[in-house]
Amino acid sequence: MNEQTTTDLRETVRLRYAAAAARVAEGDAACCGPEPVEVDENFGSSLYAADDRDALPAGAVAASLGCGNPTAVAELRAGEHVLDLGSGGGIDVLLSARRVGPTGKAYGVDMTDEMLQLALSNAEKAGATNVEFLKGTIETIPLPANTVDVVISNCVINLSTDKPAVFAETFRVLKPGGRIGVFDVVADDTLTSAERGDRGDHVGCIAGALSFAEYREGLQAAGFAGVEITPTHAVADGMHSAIIRAVKPVAVDAPSGMTESVDACCGVNACCTPAETSADPALTVTEAKSASGCGCQN
Repeated sequence: MNEQTTTDLRETVRLRYAAAAARVAEGDAACCGPEPVEVDENFGSSLYAADDRDALPAGAVAASLGCGNPTAVAELRAGEHVLDLGSGGGIDVLLSARRVGPTGKAYGVDMTDEMLQLALSNAEKAGATNVEFLKGTIETIPLPANTVDVVISNCVINLSTDKPAVFAETFRVLKPGGRIGVFDVVADDTLTSAERGDRGDHVGCIAGALSFAEYREGLQAAGFAGVEITPTHAVADGMHSAIIRAVKPVAVDAPSGMTESVDACCGVNACCTPAETSADPALTVTEAKSASGCGCQN
């Protein structure tokens, strides 16, 4: 995929979600409240339990465009820090904030100004004080390494045109021992890229989906262990909404047979802080990051 195609697809996705946010915001200001922006039974707020929907502002529920409920499968615990990739109107961030409680925190990252504005409005209406929404892309997450315990996402990773970068960034921001619990669209291994495109477009969460094998290999290449991919329901012929779970190992194999300490990232202890040092005394910090292919080069 060339750079122009990548740029065009990202802009198409941004425009679609900006329009969805605008529709919800307009409906929220009307007397009857917002209407859901997704009517397909395979996507949207109907995939959340009624108790979850009833506990949130109508605008957060109406803006849901996902293919599942990641907060129901991520096994969130009190005090944990959670990051939602592609947080949209904030439904999963707000649900996460309720689950981790006042000693925890829920972050959301989104590239669309209109969705971020909607999410902030929803957080204010919900009275949520342990949330933070960040503008950015899921290929370059605006958080330091080793920040969060859990990464969730709801039918967003398939929209990325650089999924290896998403997996690498997810691995980077997770603490050692951290985990992912995401919903995404996944294709049967027998379907070619062209056949996936025949079943739906990129912005509709179909054409850009990885196969089961590609998803597993991508996560493993980024360093994840314990990868589990469980289909939940069909969204097109040979295409499935699926739960994806994986874990960032507590100890990562380092060059020359060394074992990194538990607070090391990319061959560096205390990565991205003033106290960072190379886990291998024979290498400088820059050399250690370069050798490991670390995405955090600053």
